[in-house]
Amino acid sequence: MDSDNRLGLFLRARRALVRPEDAGLPAGSRRRVAGLRREEVAVLAGVSTDYYVRLEQGRERNPSAQVVDALARALGLEEDAVEHLHGLARPVADRSRAWRSEAVSPVLLRMMEDWHRTPAVVLDRCLTVVARNVLGGALFAGHTHSGDLLRLVFLDPDARGFYPDWEPVAVNTVAALRAAAGTGHEDPRLVAAVGQLSLRSEEFRRLWARHDIRRKTQENKRFRHPLVGELTLDYESLTVNSAPGQQLVVYRAEPGSPSEQALALLGSLAAEKFDVASGKDTYR
Repeated sequence: MDSDNRLGLFLRARRALVRPEDAGLPAGSRRRVAGLRREEVAVLAGVSTDYYVRLEQGRERNPSAQVVDALARALGLEEDAVEHLHGLARPVADRSRAWRSEAVSPVLLRMMEDWHRTPAVVLDRCLTVVARNVLGGALFAGHTHSGDLLRLVFLDPDARGFYPDWEPVAVNTVAALRAAAGTGHEDPRLVAAVGQLSLRSEEFRRLWARHDIRRKTQENKRFRHPLVGELTLDYESLTVNSAPGQQLVVYRAEPGSPSEQALALLGSLAAEKFDVASGKDTYR
């Protein structure tokens, strides 16, 4: 896991990802570091080099909101990453983010059961599937890690076949994990997952070191399902207010498309093979 100098680690990782030309600086041929130099970030943010060095080294941990915004602009951060940077600079204890296993609302489960044409899953902060409707279970069934989308992407032998666009899926999965983890990382399950994946997956280790922060929101995603072939689905990720940390992910096929027909076929194959309440499937 990350050290206690999370602000410095984040700044250093994001600095390494900014190309000088993207910041309006000459690339040069004698650069010894990837991305921007510390003094370049300092100039772009309007702070002294010494002050910025102290931020990265953890000797200064409480920059003002104005400085944080200036650093975010210098590093070209997107909205979720800007919010994360503010959280690192001004950590606030949040009891609502306590890491614990929470049951899924029975009302939400009953709603999901009624969505016969719509795959839906509920994820926790570690991207573990804690509930799914019939079609949601069928969509991810048949893999070694069907109930754990993090391990499915990085450890499952079928991952690159199941996700034809594996690289962007992997990038977004790690970014979503960091966004869900927030600034604390206290969950023992998260510590164990990151440790295991770092040891077993070079790709995960590389992406975790980037410190990308991006919540799951909405996206178009391709799947190559072992039963019905290729599916192109839009998804929307919604927070579950009754259970902080949970997110409901709902998938949809374009009406009249081959994917809608394939999804209908998958639904008919899934009937009587999936129990929403127990989360048990019989596809393996």
